[in-house]
Amino acid sequence: MADPSSYRPKPGQIPDSPGVYKFRDEHRRVIYVGKAKSLRQRLANYFQDLASLHPRTRTMVTTAASVEWTVVSTEVEALQLEYSWIKEFDPRFNVKYRDDKSYPYLAVTLNEEFPRVQVMRGAKKKGVRYFGPYGHAWAIRETVDLMLRVFPVRTCSAGVLRNHQQKGRPCLLGYIGKCSAPCVGRVTPEEHRELAEEFCDFMAGRTGTYIRRLEKQMTAAAEEMEYEKAARLRDDIGALKRALEKNAVVLADATDADLIAVAEDELEAAVQIFHVRGGRVRGQRGWVTDKVEAVDTAGLVEHALQQLYGEEKGDAVPKEVLVPALPEDTGAVSQWLSDRRGSNVSLRIPQRGDKKDLMETVQRNAQQALALHKTKRASDLTTRSRALEEIAEALGLDSAPLRIECFDISHLQGEDVVASMVVFEDGLARKSEYRRFQIKGFEGQDDVRSMHEVISRRFKRYLAEKDRTGEWIGEDAPEDAPEDDGKRKRFAYPPQLVVVDGGQPQVAAAQRALDELGIDDVAVCGLAKRLEEVWLPHDDDPVVLPRSSEGLYLLQRVRDTAHDFAIRYQRSKRTKRIRISPLDAVPGLGETRKQALIKHFGSVKRLKQATIEQICEVPGMGRKTAESVVVALAQAVPAAPAVNTATGEIIEENDGGSTT
Repeated sequence: MADPSSYRPKPGQIPDSPGVYKFRDEHRRVIYVGKAKSLRQRLANYFQDLASLHPRTRTMVTTAASVEWTVVSTEVEALQLEYSWIKEFDPRFNVKYRDDKSYPYLAVTLNEEFPRVQVMRGAKKKGVRYFGPYGHAWAIRETVDLMLRVFPVRTCSAGVLRNHQQKGRPCLLGYIGKCSAPCVGRVTPEEHRELAEEFCDFMAGRTGTYIRRLEKQMTAAAEEMEYEKAARLRDDIGALKRALEKNAVVLADATDADLIAVAEDELEAAVQIFHVRGGRVRGQRGWVTDKVEAVDTAGLVEHALQQLYGEEKGDAVPKEVLVPALPEDTGAVSQWLSDRRGSNVSLRIPQRGDKKDLMETVQRNAQQALALHKTKRASDLTTRSRALEEIAEALGLDSAPLRIECFDISHLQGEDVVASMVVFEDGLARKSEYRRFQIKGFEGQDDVRSMHEVISRRFKRYLAEKDRTGEWIGEDAPEDAPEDDGKRKRFAYPPQLVVVDGGQPQVAAAQRALDELGIDDVAVCGLAKRLEEVWLPHDDDPVVLPRSSEGLYLLQRVRDTAHDFAIRYQRSKRTKRIRISPLDAVPGLGETRKQALIKHFGSVKRLKQATIEQICEVPGMGRKTAESVVVALAQAVPAAPAVNTATGEIIEENDGGSTT
């Protein structure tokens, strides 16, 4: 591991101007490329105290052995050079998009004498008009099959074209009217090219004019009693409309725009792009990226723009690009896009209307893509086995933890404290084993005490089940052992590993609870969310798993599942509490002002202690309403909760695990 101070440039060596910099390792390989408005300020950030750097940045600067830079005139030039170097050197610490290069496009080869309509993949070629990309090749073929009725453009290969030119007779498509048969001279090269250009115009969104023209021709043919021609035109119009229906109308105006959305977690991000042309979704694509460097949503958007338009020019770059967050150098990125298009490109965040609604749809697709990616990754048996082995090796376990239980605490400013327990067996979630706990022993934001209580309660149940059923199985069981009824009890089986959502304090609390109960065969660890560090009891330093580790990915998934499960339960309790709020009795007090009161004071309990003057400080609250609130709270009688008479516990219904 290199010491960054060993290759740090001397003061005054780095220019205070725009440029691009490269970090190289000891073998002179480029491991990171970046750009900056001021090279001096940006590079100074990398040579701080290592403890203050983000873990990914710290790994990069300690892997590097040298840094060099190139000065440019403008930020736009820096953006262009950064993209070129990333493509050239493929640095390991830059964001890497796993782009599916097999996305199919609908292509029209306008560079040939007789343009051809076909499905094309891979690198784009000069003189070819592209539409898409599409999710599946069959979707293109269905669209083309409908449109060939109206635009009978050649679809055959060059070899087939030459073959029929030599034979002097067309192929089957020529006989059934789905090809204009330029191979046998039914149309001239000029007429066939005009057909191809009309096909391109229709696919580019100029649909209304062409359909109206066909409708006028159909009406004229009917008036002249040319009914066969009118029927053929009617069928042509129907075919075009069916082709249009395959691309849903999404915007009222003829908008040409690309919409980009990002769904992310600590380690990965999914990017989804909708290509809208003529107000319709003409294509869709998506990527999954490893977050190798410390990058936020704005940074991911900037990298996605480079990936999308780095090789594009002209109309392939739309007039408008809608994003969830603007890049840091918005002006430079906008200018770069405009230069590639040859005219102004608007880069902005949609705020309202149809475009904002469509952006929400793209966002949902990005979230589903990330969830699907995680599911596929988690469902692979080999991957799960490797993840469990990596966890066992990192934590020093004797064997792979086939049953993992994870605990998380959730509350709202110290009220409605709840906990969750999720179970993963053989790397897969076992939802029937999920449990939820109410914490009633104390109030306040004390996650450590809450964690100690939950772990104690869970394993007291385990010990009680073990005492009731015994641990004897089969021939080794003594005569007085309880009979095994074959039914799996709620807490009968212990995990090999307990994971807590938190750092060293939460881990220590969980271990202390196990020690107090005399349980010494269950391992404990914690996963701190901020830096994804794994903490072990009695260790002052965390275990740092490689960010590409399948073991870290599994621990993260377990932790996030417990976190979401706890939050859902806490919100359901809060919703029920708000529904029976004494504020409901205040006349003229709507939901907005109720929520404003709760948000301002933190809870109904604190609101009860507030004076009329303090309530009036809340935006939208007049004195008369404040007086009504004080009266209603003073007269309110708390509703008695439902209680289990056998155990004395409050009964809570839930939608996925038991409450304990």
